[in-house]
Amino acid sequence: MKTRNLVIVIMTVAALGTALVLKTVLAQTGDSNRATVDDLVAANRVLAHEIGVLDAYGHVSVRDPRNPNRYYLSRAISAGMVTAADIIEYDLDSQSIGNNRPDGYLERFIHGEIYKARPDVMAVIHAHSPEMIAFGASSVPLRNMIHTGSFINDGVPVFDVRKFGGTADDMLIRNPALGKALAQALGRKTAIIMFGHGVAITGPSLATAVSNAYFLNMNARVQEQAIRLGGTVSYLEREPGAEPPTNVAPAGAAANNRAWEYWKRQVTTK
Repeated sequence: MKTRNLVIVIMTVAALGTALVLKTVLAQTGDSNRATVDDLVAANRVLAHEIGVLDAYGHVSVRDPRNPNRYYLSRAISAGMVTAADIIEYDLDSQSIGNNRPDGYLERFIHGEIYKARPDVMAVIHAHSPEMIAFGASSVPLRNMIHTGSFINDGVPVFDVRKFGGTADDMLIRNPALGKALAQALGRKTAIIMFGHGVAITGPSLATAVSNAYFLNMNARVQEQAIRLGGTVSYLEREPGAEPPTNVAPAGAAANNRAWEYWKRQVTTK
């Protein structure tokens, strides 16, 4: 009986501890931003469990919709395990707000420096997609194959951190200078391949960033399959010199919320 009571006490203390952490997070972010935190938690799980973009080491962030100089990112934990209590608020220098948080992702500078350089970006994803690493290592460029990947027509540059001080043994974006170099190489594009490492993907909303990640990986797989079939491969590209239309939403944009709500429901009802 004593052992059972001790277990109950331990479980109660643990639950109270989790509740206290969550209360602290909400106090820092404000109740009105609870929806943003909840969506970020869902995005982590969607990317990890539902569409298979993130492995145990990838991460996703979202800019604070109320304060463009802040963003939210989980502590260093596998994306599929993230809860609201794991979310940390950062400034654009990737310094945690309030209490010092040494448990953050080492590569949080990917997020902070892209937000700093791109006011239009509201969400950033860093993944280690094998498909992207393959194209980064090949002379074959990633080209658009599917209508929902029209942003690929703007180009997907390749960033090699070794040109900025990285080595073959350390390709991590571990400081602001490397994050800034990555953001500059990204320019106005939607995504950038990180040679030997992975990819960074952006979006004007969290839902769009998740969709972009999904379609980017799908496009890479379709291109690989088409090349393996042999023969001439036809690409879905704009006419030379053509600019993307300014009054037409990109293909798939109208369906982003539909896909997002579906994916989110899949991970929140399990």
